[in-house]
Amino acid sequence: MNRRQAIAGSIAMAASSTIASASSGRFHVPAEEHPHELTFMQWPVNLSDYSGDRTFLRLTQNTIADIANTVSEFEPVIILAAKADQPGARKKLSASVKLWDIPTDDLWTRDSGPIFMIDGKGGRAISHIQFNGWGRKASSRRDSKIAKRVAKRLGMDLKPTGLKGEGGSTEQDGKGLLIAHESSWVNRNRNPGQSRSNIEARLLRAYGADRVIWAPGVKGLDVTDYHIDSLARFTPNGRVLMNLPDDPIPGEPFHDAALETHDILKAASLKIDVIPEPNRRRVASEDFVASYVNYYVCNGGVVAPQFGDRETDKEALRALRRHYPGREIVQLNTDILGENGGGIHCATQQMPAA
Repeated sequence: MNRRQAIAGSIAMAASSTIASASSGRFHVPAEEHPHELTFMQWPVNLSDYSGDRTFLRLTQNTIADIANTVSEFEPVIILAAKADQPGARKKLSASVKLWDIPTDDLWTRDSGPIFMIDGKGGRAISHIQFNGWGRKASSRRDSKIAKRVAKRLGMDLKPTGLKGEGGSTEQDGKGLLIAHESSWVNRNRNPGQSRSNIEARLLRAYGADRVIWAPGVKGLDVTDYHIDSLARFTPNGRVLMNLPDDPIPGEPFHDAALETHDILKAASLKIDVIPEPNRRRVASEDFVASYVNYYVCNGGVVAPQFGDRETDKEALRALRRHYPGREIVQLNTDILGENGGGIHCATQQMPAA
């Protein structure tokens, strides 16, 4: 019996409860723990995104394959890749991972891939937030077309939002609440000329939500303008799990912004649990993204990073077991993604079960 067979019963039970919560018939983006039909990922091939370093690209592809193969033990996985790029990908992927002929630039499916909505009556659609390379900071010739191409292949409606941005810029609880950093949305590199109130109205429609809690974030210091999914995540028990430094450095922009976001969420009466950042990680670079909350929730499992700090790796594992009881927690070495500025959640996108 494989993992997928072992968890079939628990998925069915979860489906009945989550679909009941979506019985209004209004399209909305469900929480990540809602049962999935499958997971989409992208195969990175654009050498210019890796400064021409073929070894760096190859190691990144190995990690994407490792994540895909792990997730495929819990649910089906589809890797998007141009036909010409598929032979190289196939060598690294398990037989259970499927390949679709949809050309890609890079790996960040959370940002450039489709955002799926359900209506509680068996209907699904794709909420189209147009990816533009994080405000034209990176090439997106292929990736900017992925959501449309997936929608066409699936025969699903593509619902326009009038927004440019990325899925990693917003975290949702599936019950009407969003959290986001203004720096990733109210930014002229994505939505020029739009006020925060206008963007908020469009974002609520895009997710089928009722309320956004905004925090300022940080503009211009990383490619994403500080995506929320590397800092704070909703969990099924109605709490927020945050990744914060044990000893924040006053004046360090990301530390200051993270603490400000924490205080804003706390003031909004959200219940927050904190996982400390690793102190003795394998990669010492200041630009390295060492986020324990950049994990992916799949059917019956959670695929999460570990960074080589025995103490904090174990603390993160314990926290995930508390927040996701009954799911198998698998920790992977995904340091190469941290060097690229992201993590496991950034590299995955769920297609919820109808």
